[in-house]
Amino acid sequence: MPVANRRLLIAASVVLLHLGVLWLLQSGLMRRAVEVIVPGEILSEFLSPPAPPAPQPQTPVARKPVQRKPELQPAPQPEPLPQPAAATPEPAPVVAATPAAAAPATAIEATSVAARPAAPAAAPRIELPSSDAAYLNNPKPAYPALSRRLGEQGKVVVRVLIGLDGRAQQAEIRSSSGYDRLDQAALATVRSWRYVPGTRNGVPEAMWFNVPINFVLE
Repeated sequence: MPVANRRLLIAASVVLLHLGVLWLLQSGLMRRAVEVIVPGEILSEFLSPPAPPAPQPQTPVARKPVQRKPELQPAPQPEPLPQPAAATPEPAPVVAATPAAAAPATAIEATSVAARPAAPAAAPRIELPSSDAAYLNNPKPAYPALSRRLGEQGKVVVRVLIGLDGRAQQAEIRSSSGYDRLDQAALATVRSWRYVPGTRNGVPEAMWFNVPINFVLE
């Protein structure tokens, strides 16, 4: 459709619409519609909300009276009966004690002496024999030649009984060196030595004595 025809069609429809509105106004139909709508809006504005109901008076609630329990009073106590006065005891007679007769001094001294323990006996003073005195001139033990070549060495302890005259009465091996040649050489040396005899409280007495002999290669 051309543009000019479309514009003419729109303009014609607008003109027809205005003509219709004018005809309705002249005929009174539009006025009735306005009258019907307007009174309803006015009535809705003048309607007021209903008033709240009036408050009802409250009736006071009657309270029951509180009954108090009667207080218990303590029972009266009986008065104490008067007691008879106690009889005061009579003081006991005082008896003077007579001192006992003193025992004789001699009896007391005898009792104290008998009660004392006996003193222990003094231990005896013992001095063992000796072979180190210079005046004895004891020679050194002879080192066996075979033991020296074989390199045998060690310590021998000989137990010997020394008599009152300072000579060896008995001799035995107390501790061996591990080599019989060295042990026998030690026994022969101890038997040939002279000794200072042992004493008990200064009195000579036969005693056993241990003599150590060392065989050391130099």
